[in-house]
Amino acid sequence: MSSAAENGDAAPGKQNEEKTYKKTASSAIKGAIQLGIGYTVGNLTSKPDRDVLMQDFYVVESVFLPSEGSNLTPAHHYPDFRFKTYAPLAFRYFRELFGIKPDDYLYSICSEPLIELSNPGASGSLFFVTSDDEFIIKTVQHKEAEFLQKLLPGYYMNLNQNPRTLLPKFYGLYCMQSGGINIRIVVMNNVLPRSMRMHFTYDLKGSTYKRRASRKEREKSNPTFKDLDFLQDMHEGLYFDTETYNALMKTLQRDCRVLESFKIMDYSLLLGIHILDHSLKEKEEEISQNVPDAKRFGMQKVLYSTAMESIQGPGKSGDGIITENPDTMGGIPAKSHKGEKLLLFMGIIDILQSYRLMKKLEHSWKALVYDGDTVSVHRPSFYADRFLKFMNSRVFKKIQALKASPSKKRCNSIAALKATSQEIVSSISQEWKDEKRDLLTEGQSFSSLDEEALGSRHRPDLVPSTPSLFEAASLATTISSSSLYVNEHYPHDRTTLYSSSK
Repeated sequence: MSSAAENGDAAPGKQNEEKTYKKTASSAIKGAIQLGIGYTVGNLTSKPDRDVLMQDFYVVESVFLPSEGSNLTPAHHYPDFRFKTYAPLAFRYFRELFGIKPDDYLYSICSEPLIELSNPGASGSLFFVTSDDEFIIKTVQHKEAEFLQKLLPGYYMNLNQNPRTLLPKFYGLYCMQSGGINIRIVVMNNVLPRSMRMHFTYDLKGSTYKRRASRKEREKSNPTFKDLDFLQDMHEGLYFDTETYNALMKTLQRDCRVLESFKIMDYSLLLGIHILDHSLKEKEEEISQNVPDAKRFGMQKVLYSTAMESIQGPGKSGDGIITENPDTMGGIPAKSHKGEKLLLFMGIIDILQSYRLMKKLEHSWKALVYDGDTVSVHRPSFYADRFLKFMNSRVFKKIQALKASPSKKRCNSIAALKATSQEIVSSISQEWKDEKRDLLTEGQSFSSLDEEALGSRHRPDLVPSTPSLFEAASLATTISSSSLYVNEHYPHDRTTLYSSSK
């Protein structure tokens, strides 16, 4: 998983049990990260700014940091290690694109000890968050680091076209070598701020195969649930206003097409849900006291890092919302099916999974045993379509027009009734006028028939045009019914009609 998933839970019950990664203590990894990044970023400031070239994506810089120190590196109490920096100039450009200055980057990572987070995923990676809640540092496997290196040119092009995205923002790729062990780490944006309590956290893939949180995960203070848990807890989905919904779905569609073009799949949407409830205000204040002031008041230094910024283009009203109401921490406003007001924090994570041979074999084996369409490992195009369909139909929904109150309903119904009655009266009066005109026309046609018959007496060569039996019957029926109708509604016109007929 990625981006604190990982919910920002520091696992308080296990603080005394230090974790290890590749037989290396997490404290040694944290110390090496701070020393290595402190040296490489400081050394990078001496290099002049220039445009990023193609070869810059494949540059690897290395420095050796002995425990006793050297002319270039400080002394430390960790084992000797070598620290590698991948594509330093390219990542410097990425950081500048998101408004991260070198001093701020160093201060966030190196000024205070890194905070270790629990990992609900199956990757076994370690997660650290900076004390100011800005950055997530994650250990990655060799294949993932290699894939990110190959991804960088396309990633560079995509960020240039659209920096507002829910995709992970990568700020650095490094490798620590010690005792013949390579530990690769990546620095990313933090999706879930710890200063905002997440009442629910979900890792959503759009799959149903084994997509339920384990019993061990549920026992945590802040568990990360999965797709089946969401369908059970939020079976009606989450509701947005029309503008926000359209912006969110447009961003998801664009990001999924980018991932599909890179043949990436098995990614997830990390979704944090904060319920705006006044009864939890005191608890929120207690939590915020443990977070630095800069983060508590939403003074983020990183651009396009919040959920609201990620889905809205420049000039939208959302930018003002974030500035005017920092208490939201850049969360996206929404409502539950119960009408609860929510703030949502989200981002696409785990994108360093390429559809390679092992993934193809994994999907083929699972498809034989289970339904192939429900398995999370799938070909990139199908995975993207299924992911979007799940988000569009099951997770995110558009708020329909609000129902009117009973008093408004009554007023509207009376007005509608009046309008309807007026339409009925006008239509009936129009019908009366039309029928009256038809009857007058019929009376005139009878007199013309008489004249025609009289005229035929003087012209023996002409045969009078008499109606057929069927026409006569229908005509008689029309006359009788029309006369009844007229007698009922227009008794005063009876003499006039008779005289005109005569």
